[in-house]
Amino acid sequence: MNPTATLAGSSLEQALTELRRPLLAYCYRMLGSPLEAEDAVQETMMRAWRSAGGLADPAGLRPWIYRIATNVCIDATTDRRRRALPMDLVAAADPRGELGAPLPESTWVQPFPSAIAATDPSEQAVARESVRLAFVAALQHLPPRQRAVLILRDVLCWRAAEVAELLDTSADAVNSRLRRARAVLVQARRRSGGAVDPIDTELLGRYVSAFERFDIDGIVALLRADAIVDMPPVTFWLRGREAFRHWLTVSDAGHRRKRLIPIEANGCPAAAIYREADDGELRAFAIQVLVCSGGQIEHLHTFLNPGLFPVFGLPGTVGPR
Repeated sequence: MNPTATLAGSSLEQALTELRRPLLAYCYRMLGSPLEAEDAVQETMMRAWRSAGGLADPAGLRPWIYRIATNVCIDATTDRRRRALPMDLVAAADPRGELGAPLPESTWVQPFPSAIAATDPSEQAVARESVRLAFVAALQHLPPRQRAVLILRDVLCWRAAEVAELLDTSADAVNSRLRRARAVLVQARRRSGGAVDPIDTELLGRYVSAFERFDIDGIVALLRADAIVDMPPVTFWLRGREAFRHWLTVSDAGHRRKRLIPIEANGCPAAAIYREADDGELRAFAIQVLVCSGGQIEHLHTFLNPGLFPVFGLPGTVGPR
């Protein structure tokens, strides 16, 4: 898979540009962070330009670039702990307790724009499932090479022989890794529940309206009785809508004006929260991802990280409605 001599200059640049979005989605699944995935894609492109004057066979570009990206991602995961969600790390909190200190960004699986996951409409259903936060968190349990095998085989639908060539191994070894990876993912799917509803814009609209008004009864009514609410970068998380109701009642969450902008993340409805700062401006505050089932919210992820807003093409401040 070593490029040589005919695809070069503007042709190579165009081909690499067309691969950027699928590479970003691949690296996100591998790494669990859109920011880290962007860095990995940048490194992949730099390595490609350094080593390629062109390709003897342009059809070889895709497997060659994915090989580089896979090696970049494996290198990136060598010296750090796997990313996780709060319920992977600690037990549910007392809603009367303190949030606690934030942990480093590298601790957490982070949200990802749904639009980047698939550019082909025929792949949208698979793409939504394969960027669910629970799925991406489960992938982090796998060793990096096993993770790559599962994504390439089950998400991107590569043949075993293609994956074997990419990883410099045999098709039998690929199939063995795939069986082990699937067994881990089965357990993860059981923990994360069943299929997620299609994007429910009406439910999202009701949630946005209730949250902006800080109508606690209205917010809680949209959650399942056993809903889970988490708030990275703190480990604090709650089980059950009544626990969340109590936390909303005693916290300072309703003390400032808010504006929510509907978006999509990880194949789910989501909202960007802007909160009033001391100077009165509405500033980027959190990205919320609503995992919905049966017309209710079963998991509410609240990522208290304004640094994620550029990932979704969102500004740092907005005006009032």
